[in-house]
Parts: sequence; C-alpha cells; structure tokens
Amino acid sequence: MRIRNSGILLLAAILLFSCDKKRVFDEYKSVGSAWHKDSIVTFDLPVLDSTKRYNLFVNLRDNNNYPFNNIFLIVALEMPNGFTRVDTLEYDMAAPDGTLLGNGFSDIKESKLFYKDNVKFRGKYKVNIKQALRESGKVPGVNELEGITDVGFRIEQKD
Repeated sequence: MRIRNSGILLLAAILLFSCDKKRVFDEYKSVGSAWHKDSIVTFDLPVLDSTKRYNLFVNLRDNNNYPFNNIFLIVALEMPNGFTRVDTLEYDMAAPDGTLLGNGFSDIKESKLFYKDNVKFRGKYKVNIKQALRESGKVPGVNELEGITDVGFRIEQKD
C-alpha cells in the first residue's frame, strides 16, 4: 500500500510540473500576517536567455482578513546597467460583493497579477515590490496591510 501511495504522489507531482512548461522563475516570500508599508519584498532573478522574450507577473496570496477591493503596488525592476524602472500598479482583489478574486479552495486565494509582457533580459536583474495602499480620503498609507500573507514573482517564457 505504501509503494502505491508513493507512486501516486510522484505521478501527481510530475503532472503538476509538466503542465507548467512556461514557468522560468516562480518564487514566494512570506510577509507574515500583515504587510508593513515599509517592507520591501526583493527577488534576485536568474540570468535568462537574452534571445527569448518573457511575461512577468506579481503573485499575491491573501485571505479573508484582506479588507479592501483593490491593492496598489510599487514594483521596481533594477537592471544590470544601474537603471531602475519603477511602476505604480493597481489591481482588483475582490468582486463588487466583497468575494476575494484569485484561485484557491479555502479562504486563502492566490492571485496572478499581470506586470509586463514581451520582456527581454540581458544580465542580472532584481525586483523590489512594496504595497502602497491608502484608505479613501487619507494621505498616509496603510501601515499594516492585513490579509496578504505571501508576495511572489513569476516569469514565464513567451510562446
């Protein structure tokens, strides 16, 4: 019985990873139970094939403690030549009825948020992500953003 269960688990793992042929980089980092406004999540990207093009995504894991319908992120892409491209991005996180968007069967949802497409890499890059959410009518940002548990970055090879 034990061998059969191990075989099933191995087959499931192979199927899971073989269905994700586009994935080149996919990493998550925990921010705990709340994402502090000064906390920057950093990803050191691998050196990629400069002859190919890639699509980039920010991934978020959130739970029912997330109190907003959207999120604002500041994403900085540090290039090998010292130049940094900074984008302020807004994404929907919940439907109008308050139901969290994203994939997942439990109260934890995973959102794959489009960042850039058709990108060519030449050398070693770094990505820095921070939250920049503000409550309506208030100037200071949300100090501790509840409900976001993990921040990820994903690179997929373009077809």
